[in-house]
Amino acid sequence: MKRFLMTLLAIGLPMLASAQAYPSKPVRLIVPFPAGGPADVLGRVVGEGLSKAWGQSVLVENKAGAAGTIGVDQAAKAAPDGYTLAVVPVGNIAVNPSLFHSLPYKAQDLVPVTMLATAENVLVVGANVPAGTLADLLKLAAQKPGELSFASPGAGSQAHLAGELLQLDAKVKLNHIPYKGVSPAITDLVGGQVTMMFAQVSSALPYIKAGKLHALGVASLRRLAAMPGVPTIAEQGFPKFEAVSWYALMAPAGTPKDVIARINHQAQEVLANPALKEKLATLGMDTSGGTPQELAATIQQDSARWAGVIRKRQITVD
Repeated sequence: MKRFLMTLLAIGLPMLASAQAYPSKPVRLIVPFPAGGPADVLGRVVGEGLSKAWGQSVLVENKAGAAGTIGVDQAAKAAPDGYTLAVVPVGNIAVNPSLFHSLPYKAQDLVPVTMLATAENVLVVGANVPAGTLADLLKLAAQKPGELSFASPGAGSQAHLAGELLQLDAKVKLNHIPYKGVSPAITDLVGGQVTMMFAQVSSALPYIKAGKLHALGVASLRRLAAMPGVPTIAEQGFPKFEAVSWYALMAPAGTPKDVIARINHQAQEVLANPALKEKLATLGMDTSGGTPQELAATIQQDSARWAGVIRKRQITVD
């Protein structure tokens, strides 16, 4: 018995010491998109905060490609030791597992650390569209089935799925026009080539203020401080309508729970920094935080919502 206890101690003490010393070397933070975008800026400001708190380098690596799939897959297949983390958008963890049949990773290959930030979306129409409210727009859509179009930055994007959800909830038929990115989609929306779009507030707000786009509804359950006069879509007859973009901090499955807890604690302190909050607000992001369990619940909820939309609308992209 004594020898058995000694063996347990010999195994357990180094592991405990390792966890207590974390991080004892640089941490890699994978951003699955190119430098300069919202996910990259978020990863760098959070990484900088963690680096200062830990006294260890946090090395941000941009692993772009396949709409985030390449970088997320690398994170999922990394050693589960706490030294590889990833900024994971809602689409890559709560949408793509239902959307792509050939995805190289499973949602279970990653574990939640904390929610980093949310980015609100707003339904906007071109200034030439004769609709001052969501009710006006839906009436127009009912009168012209399939003639009104909605833009998105790509098939399977949050903007695409939000448009599909609106069709389901409002029982109207719209024509989806996918673009290669947000910029060309908004350019055509402003130019009148498409009717509407669910766009992140940071992208749409300058055009709304200039009168080139009209905001008809916020795609979250609460109004936004940036546009308090714009009602939510939920307020306008669709109480469960929600299509919020978010970014999570995640780690490879199997990462020790005590290490996850340490990262979570430090990340929440970083996210509470007023300067960081202010910087991310300029990108239309609200910092979040929360426990791994809360993030897991959000992933589960959004996975179920979007899987239902994908199934009912028979959406395929591969």
